[in-house]
Amino acid sequence: MPGFLLHVGATVLCAHGGQAQPTVPNPHVSVGGQPTVTVAAGYLVAGCALPPPPAGNGPCVSAQWTTAATHLTSDGSPLLLADSQAVCAPTGTPLAVTLTQLRATGM
Repeated sequence: MPGFLLHVGATVLCAHGGQAQPTVPNPHVSVGGQPTVTVAAGYLVAGCALPPPPAGNGPCVSAQWTTAATHLTSDGSPLLLADSQAVCAPTGTPLAVTLTQLRATGM
């Protein structure tokens, strides 16, 4: 089933409400005038509410995507989709795509 392409303007949050942004946008493919993102790009997380040890194991600082499009690449790297999965460090919790463009899809 196709998923919507993830782009730089998408709202991506850690499980504790921190805002996640890509470290390297993909300038070769854009949607709605904004660059897309490939699985190779890590994300940085700001504003995570999870406390540091000993009260918690946070805050989320970065995230790496573990799944992406299987049939759509740019420069040899799979593009991210709204349903792609990511894991935050150091917490091991997921990222959630809460808002993205709704025109371009991929598999």
